[in-house]
Order: sequence, then structure tokens, then C-alpha cells
Amino acid sequence: MSSIPKGAAALTGSVEKNRKTVSIGFLLMNNFTLISLASAIEPLRMANQLSGAELYQWFTLTPGGVQVQASDGLNVTPDAAMEESLALDIIIVCGGYSAQHSATREHFSWLQQQARQHRTLGAICTGSWVLAQAGLLDHYEASIHWECIASLKEAFPKIELSSRLFSIDRDRMTSSGGTAPLDMMLNLIAREHGKQLSAGISDMFIYDRVRNEQDQQRVPLKHVLGSTQPKLLEIVALMESNLEELLTLDELASYASLSRRQLERLFQKYLSCSPSRYYLKLRLVRARQLLKQSSLSIIEVASACGFASTPHFSKCYREYFGLPPREERLGISSQRPAAPVMAASLNSSSTLQPPVTTEARVSAAMKALAQARDEPTFASIMLH
Repeated sequence: MSSIPKGAAALTGSVEKNRKTVSIGFLLMNNFTLISLASAIEPLRMANQLSGAELYQWFTLTPGGVQVQASDGLNVTPDAAMEESLALDIIIVCGGYSAQHSATREHFSWLQQQARQHRTLGAICTGSWVLAQAGLLDHYEASIHWECIASLKEAFPKIELSSRLFSIDRDRMTSSGGTAPLDMMLNLIAREHGKQLSAGISDMFIYDRVRNEQDQQRVPLKHVLGSTQPKLLEIVALMESNLEELLTLDELASYASLSRRQLERLFQKYLSCSPSRYYLKLRLVRARQLLKQSSLSIIEVASACGFASTPHFSKCYREYFGLPPREERLGISSQRPAAPVMAASLNSSSTLQPPVTTEARVSAAMKALAQARDEPTFASIMLH
């Protein structure tokens, strides 16, 4: 565990004495995606700054502590070797380009050891591939970058693969790529320390809306279907362009020079649903965006998405998303109560092994916290 620099020791005074700093290790795969790593670490840094306390500390890790290269060509020297017995609560695999080919038996063995010690395991971008290869995602719900969904599902059918931005399932937390790790971390911070802190971090990053587990990745249909079904792609494009004034199924079929029966067969074969069901999904997803990102009334949102009546819109919305539009706008979550991932790790302190390194590692978190002391936002949010 990291030691606290003398000059920063007083910074922990605003935290209750029984609150333990959560220690997170980021296992960097070669060609990892830098934007995903930054999206995961930056909210932790800001949580410390706004609270004025070291709520989180983090370390970057590689086998043997060797330097690795990010996907943009930047060379990164890690904080420690993964073999060092750092007292970590959470380990997150940072994937990127071809993560499944850069993982070794050494990676798998070490991750399996961490799982046996009841540590929470996670992944960002394509890191889920590595956890899957280590046999650590079987019978868990998991997310991964949309480019890898089909191949991962085929290779590891026991994983409950989701197209969600991120998934938190018991002691596993997995995220897709890009900025999605930011949303995952903000949701975790909200669970551990309250929505006020999470909202404060979002404001600091000029991040308009924190997405939750119900948000889906926008997977380009061309990626799912390839170029073999141009008529189906044409019909979906027509649907997307006509969400307010709906086209009938007969009109859609006519535009694509198909019979209605051929149209229905195409959707069932390649999208596993009827054309009308897919059309409804597009309208409801659009409605959700408007509810969260615009000031339109619920009646106006319903009209903009092709619903003739508000009650019918509310009924369809509840059936699809699990809560009515009014609660969606108020930000009331419909997701099942999840076990607090970080708290679960902290309450299992008996399973954590003390560091055996001869020199205590100093987390970059404490250095960043000391540097932030003169910031006007330092310790601006009181924790309860």
C-alpha cells in the first residue's frame, strides 16, 4: 500500500477514520487504448480533489514492470510489476488493439490468482477478451467494444454478453471502449460516495449526462450485417429517417422492392425480431435521448417519436426500459440493486495479502491530491 507524503498527511482529515482508500490496479496490455485508461482514472482523481481526501489510489501494472506501448504509439512505463504483492481491491484489464493476441499465460495465471483472492476484476475496451481467455467471465454479464461482440460471443458462449456501455455483475465490472469507462467509474463513485460527488465530477469534466447500465452502445448495423444485405440496410435507414411520421410495413417493403412477407423474413433471420418491433425500438431509443437531453415535454417527445397518445407511449416505454418516461426524466434508476463492488472488496479485508515489497509504493493519487490543494474546488463537496 502506498505511503502518504508528509505534506499531504493533513488532507485525509475530512474523511472518517474508518473509510479505507480503495486501491485499483490497471493491468496494461500492449497496444492498450489510452483514451479508455484516462477515462477510467480521471474521475478517480477528481473524486479525490473534490472530496479533499484520498478516496482512491491507482497503479499501472505490467508483467515484470516492463514498458508497454499504447495504441497511439506512446510508450508508457508502469508504476509496478503485476507480480508485486500490492494490496489491491480492484484489478482492471486495459485492452485495445488485438488484446486477445497480446495476452500470455502469465497474464491468465496472475488474474486467476487475483480471482482466488476474491478481488474484484474488471476490464475496459477489449480487456474483456483477456478475462474471458482466463476463464473469469463465464456466467457473468459482460460488456466489450462493439467491434468484438460477435467474435467474443462465438468464442465464449458461456458469457452473458451485452451490448450495454458497461456491465456490473457481482465482482466483475466490464466496459466498452472510448469514454464509456468514465460512465462506469462515475456510477461506481455515486454508489460508494453519493450522487453529489459524481455530479460534481461530471460538472468539472463538462460532461452533460452520466450514462448508466441501461445505455446501449450504438453498434453500426453495417458491422452486424456486413455488406450482404443492402435491402435490409436500406429499410432500416428509412425507418431511422421517419421516426415521427411513420411508414407502414407495406410502404417500407415497396421502397425496397420486396413483398411484406420477404421483409418480415429478413428481419427475423438477421435481426431476430419483426420489422414493427425493430421500428418501435428505434422510436423508443430516440425518445430516451430526447427525455434525457432536451427540454421537450413528455407529450412533445411522444409526438416526435410517432406515438399518437401519451398513455400508449408511456406503456411501450415502461415495457421496454422498465420505468415510465416521467421517472426516466427525473433520473430514477430502474436497474436492479447491485452489490457495491468496491465496498464488497473493502469488507473482505481478511482476504487481502499485505505488500511484500521492500519499498512502499507511492500512488500517483496522493501526489495529484497534494498538487490540487490550491484548486478552488478542493474539498468543495462534503461526504456523508
